[in-house]
Amino acid sequence: MTTATTATTATTATTATTATTPNGTVGAPGAGQVTDPAAERLRRWRLVLGGEGGGDGTGCALGGTDAAMDRTLEALYGSGPGPGSGSGQGAGGGRRAAGLGGSAPQIARWLGDIRTYFPTSVVQVMQRDAIDRLGLSALLLEPEMLEAVEADVHLVGTLLSLNKVMPETTKETARAVVRKVVEDLEKRLTNRTRATLAGALDRSARISRPRHRDIDWDRTIRANLKNYLPEYGTVVPERLIGYGRAAQSVKKEVILCIDQSGSMAASVVYASVFGAVLASMRSLDTRLVVFDTAVVDLTDQLSDPVDVLFGTQLGGGTDINRALAYCQSRITRPAETVVVLISDLYEGGIRNEMLKRVAAMKAAGVRFVTLLALSDEGAPAYDRDHAAALAALGAPAFACTPDLFPEVMAAALEKRPLPVPESFAPHGGSGAAG
Repeated sequence: MTTATTATTATTATTATTATTPNGTVGAPGAGQVTDPAAERLRRWRLVLGGEGGGDGTGCALGGTDAAMDRTLEALYGSGPGPGSGSGQGAGGGRRAAGLGGSAPQIARWLGDIRTYFPTSVVQVMQRDAIDRLGLSALLLEPEMLEAVEADVHLVGTLLSLNKVMPETTKETARAVVRKVVEDLEKRLTNRTRATLAGALDRSARISRPRHRDIDWDRTIRANLKNYLPEYGTVVPERLIGYGRAAQSVKKEVILCIDQSGSMAASVVYASVFGAVLASMRSLDTRLVVFDTAVVDLTDQLSDPVDVLFGTQLGGGTDINRALAYCQSRITRPAETVVVLISDLYEGGIRNEMLKRVAAMKAAGVRFVTLLALSDEGAPAYDRDHAAALAALGAPAFACTPDLFPEVMAAALEKRPLPVPESFAPHGGSGAAG
């Protein structure tokens, strides 16, 4: 049995069995499509288990498209010299030994194979496994390799980690790959973020002593229903609620403080895109700060999130206290400021000083939010002691998906309870604190 039996590979292989082949048919042994349920089960197990001939006891031999898919899986999850050794063949040739070697042409051919036989979501998983398991990061420094890969957030993170060693001949291609991913994210996230935050900013600008033309009658009536006089058929408006006039409305300040250690790669990508979106809103004054053991202010590059990303340096240590000290020094109107710390909280600086800074900012009126991750990757690894300490200060720490982020920011701007996911409730309760 090969290492293709890992959970990731099993999922990949199972998905592969329903992938559409170039001629439009569903992949199956030989040229036909499997209709016998028992044979189909054996075929699926054969693709999961790998192995020569009978497929580790399944007695199922593969041919045609299935054999080609099996070779691409074996190249990554099996054992042996691999296509980079010079012994591998294309999708239509002899069986590939496992392991991806250092030959760029053969790797490029393998990347073409997986794009042919598997859907995009599976291609991205296999690319990530190839980079992580077999150390192919260096090959991404070659322009022809970058042109062959399927770009996603994780690939962008890998490219950013290689930024400082990337040759000039590759940088232009790398920027094009990153820009494509960023543009896709902007299309997905921009409109919803602006709409959600515009509503929050509008509500937070409402005033309690408005001029007659600025009264919000709907909210005023609802707020005074208890003062309804049935004998007169009217409501006595003891409290007026109005909209702040545009010229008089208070501009909110947002500081995104982003941990750029290697484990936060996906969060850095999403945070940079959101930073650019927030910076485009006139009613927000947005600052973006990235840190490891040093602190870099990238606010002047927020007009282009690609510039922001290439201004980061993924990897290195973490000094949250130093980063918060810098952010604290840039706050001019605490009551109108939201600080968002995006970090897994593995602090390499002075823990007690970090907590004191958070407490001081909150005491001054700053709304402080801690996101353990800003990504779709699920529950992150994080320092639970630091998360609990922040929660005790009324600053709940939780992981946030990109789709939830606009709601989190809206709640922070309006100073209402944060929408803390249920799985993180022990570290922040309902989110009412903060």
